[in-house]
Amino acid sequence: MTALQTGDRLVSVEPDVIDWLKMPRPMIIDGEQVGSDRSLDVEDPATGRRIGSVALAGPELVQRAVAAARATFDDGGWRWMSSAARSRLILAAASLIDRHTEELAQLDALDGGVPIEYGRASIAEAVLTLEYAAGITARITGQTVAPANHRGDLFQAQVIREPLGVVAQIVPWNLPFGMAVEKVALGLATANTMVLKPAEQTPLSALRLGELLLEAGIPPGVVNVVSGFGAETGDALVRDPRVNKVSFTGSTVTGKAIVVAASANLTPVSLELGGKSPFIVLGDADLDEAASAAAENIFTLSGQACTAPSRMFVQHQAHDEFVERLSAAAGRVVVGSPLDPRTTAGPLVSEVQRRRVARYVDGALEDGATLACGGAPGEGAGYYYAPTVLTDTTPRMTINREEVFGPVVTVTPFDTVDEVIALANDTSYGLAAGVWTNDLAASQRLVRELQAGSVWVNTYNLFDPALPFGGYKQSGWGRETGMAAVELYTQTKTVAAATTERTSP
Repeated sequence: MTALQTGDRLVSVEPDVIDWLKMPRPMIIDGEQVGSDRSLDVEDPATGRRIGSVALAGPELVQRAVAAARATFDDGGWRWMSSAARSRLILAAASLIDRHTEELAQLDALDGGVPIEYGRASIAEAVLTLEYAAGITARITGQTVAPANHRGDLFQAQVIREPLGVVAQIVPWNLPFGMAVEKVALGLATANTMVLKPAEQTPLSALRLGELLLEAGIPPGVVNVVSGFGAETGDALVRDPRVNKVSFTGSTVTGKAIVVAASANLTPVSLELGGKSPFIVLGDADLDEAASAAAENIFTLSGQACTAPSRMFVQHQAHDEFVERLSAAAGRVVVGSPLDPRTTAGPLVSEVQRRRVARYVDGALEDGATLACGGAPGEGAGYYYAPTVLTDTTPRMTINREEVFGPVVTVTPFDTVDEVIALANDTSYGLAAGVWTNDLAASQRLVRELQAGSVWVNTYNLFDPALPFGGYKQSGWGRETGMAAVELYTQTKTVAAATTERTSP
């Protein structure tokens, strides 16, 4: 192990990681490492220091990557491969990634500020996602249909489910490796070919993923990885007429721009976008458990999670005690180097993001909010911001309308279930929601009334690759996981055939 200075501590980094970072990292196109005459610097958000660089793809390299994916799909070897053979390749990739867990977790820690323990857990989840995907390959089936208006002895009909072709996959910076695998796994299972573009802030682990997939035996051209800026690399990818689907995870603003760009070719788009998720605590809830879960899920990753419970609503009789316990839990959050196993909250991804978070908090205080704890940037190097709890906010305040994407939460009292349903749904987002209560009737009513794609009861952020994930309203289109996502990675073909010469009506 080798020592690398990050933040204010010396932490251990794998020698292979350091060696890998010494050279500019190329893209993966058609099974080859491809460089560029332009590069993009990569920095460690815990220190603000440059830690490496990656090749930057302009439109020509994007076109080359799409051409590779197109040719690989069209030659038929991948899409007509038996489901068993494809499943074995996906399992081989899962096994190889599992063996590289520490390396991959360290890359996400260095590149994205992901706390190392959280990163290790996310790699384990990625392995499980691939294992689940391996089981999907044999479950993609069609059906035989009895025609409703035609004689069954004269006509047969069947519906075949087929892969779409080339899928553009654009992932965000907040959990780089896990987000990339979530998309790639479905693409592999459904026999599509892909061009994967990681966020410009966090390209490292996606490029390493491309290398590992090739090493596991995934054929060249099936998964191509291009790095660059969204406005250039991503835009060229979305606008390419040879792309058959765009799958995007990121901000709602960018998602809307992608819809406009993709509309020129009527390219189907699935979107997993922002959130302003409510976290509802009824008066009968276990406040220790609720406050602990609230703190863990808003402050882990420094609030940089689309499902972060950034709006908390607590029944009046429990409000003050909950705020006290949540603030105490915020004080126990260990903010520090992502490569320190004790750290539970790392830095924000960039100085731009830290300033954005600070503007939201300062604006809320100017609007009359009260600071229960936090509310300041961290001292020293790195893009840190203290876990922050705000009270005395109103539904019309910007802090409650827009996605902050930082370790900031507002807590609002309510009286009745009717009132909190209205408060929770008073948002343009609808990604997730949490409910804490021992009242079965109240929980079931809230589950039915809350406008969110995922609702968790007495737990939060419970994910599983078999469960569909996605949002209502401006939180997105479609679903990212489960068999619901398989439908978005495939298309149906109806085949009708005459079975004998027709001699009578």
